[in-house]
Amino acid sequence: MSNARDIIIRPLVTEKTMIVNDSNNTVVFEVAKGTNKIQIKQAVEEIFKVKVDSVNVVNQKPKTKRMGRYEGKTNFVKKAYVTLKEGSKIDVLADK
Repeated sequence: MSNARDIIIRPLVTEKTMIVNDSNNTVVFEVAKGTNKIQIKQAVEEIFKVKVDSVNVVNQKPKTKRMGRYEGKTNFVKKAYVTLKEGSKIDVLADK
């Protein structure tokens, strides 16, 4: 994964991520499966031109869902909680 745009798939904009963004200066992204924290940090710094303090990664496993007699699974999602240093800011609503 050499391209930073291949690592960061999209920002996650939900009520929970907006609360985290306002209180801790943290932005949440959906990232590619095979990436690590160092690659995510370098990609965010390259794309958004900000300084990253820390990166936490969450693997959201697929859940089984039913619709009547049919059964399926939700998609696997890898989330990155990126905490920015003081003075750095990303406006995820403007980037969409």
